[in-house]
Amino acid sequence: MRNRLGFALQLAVTLLVAAFLVVPVAMSMLAGVTANFFVGVSSGLTLRWVGEVWRLYAATIGLSMTIALACVAATLALGVPAAYVLARRPGRVSRAIEEVLTLPLAIPGLALALALIITWGGFRDFRTGWGFVLVGHVLYTLPFMVRAVLAVLSATAMRDLEEGAASLGAGFWTRLATVVIPNARGGIVAGALMVLTLSVGEFNLTWMLHTPHTKTLPVGLADSYASMRLEIASAYTLLFFIMIVPLLVAMQAMSRTRRTAGPVEELPPCRPLPSN
Repeated sequence: MRNRLGFALQLAVTLLVAAFLVVPVAMSMLAGVTANFFVGVSSGLTLRWVGEVWRLYAATIGLSMTIALACVAATLALGVPAAYVLARRPGRVSRAIEEVLTLPLAIPGLALALALIITWGGFRDFRTGWGFVLVGHVLYTLPFMVRAVLAVLSATAMRDLEEGAASLGAGFWTRLATVVIPNARGGIVAGALMVLTLSVGEFNLTWMLHTPHTKTLPVGLADSYASMRLEIASAYTLLFFIMIVPLLVAMQAMSRTRRTAGPVEELPPCRPLPSN
């Protein structure tokens, strides 16, 4: 009886917390397909506001995906080699480098953006292009890629595997392609999905770095809430969730990939040889 009561209490608390988080999101998404939010659902459902958002802000959606994909490519090119070096040569220097790489996470996005503007703001063509926003996104997301790949490489006996491959005559590039990358694949995919999600949804840093011609999805969302009808802003939120939720689901699926691997077959016990 006591166990049932405890389970019921835990379930009730869980449902209340879930409702507290989910209901506002659902209400906002519903407002985006309601003809008149102030009248309510009785006014009818429509996709008019979604079409209006697409007409006004389609460029911000395309630019956000372009910057996010470029950010993934840049963090892969920088983060995977960095994680490999840190995993191959652990020690105080490696730990110090790792801490330096994570410094952008400890700095507010507005401060990081201000530092970039002070440093590179004099280059007008660079400052007004989306590459300037990309630099900020790479600085912010690179630690997540390095940590994801480094965690996987540190959990495997990478040095022993490479030494075994080298003893069989495999060169560096062969070992990299056949030993390192396959073993780090889970961390690389998880890091790439995390970087893509963070880049698409990043606001603070982007708000300082953007120009009217480099407005991204979150900045457009804030603009729609500030200057448009509530229905348009809610429809923008709906499109934002349609883009971001599949990425979050993919991240969760990748985190469970290794858990669903089949069990390792055990070898039969060795029997003693018969004595002569």
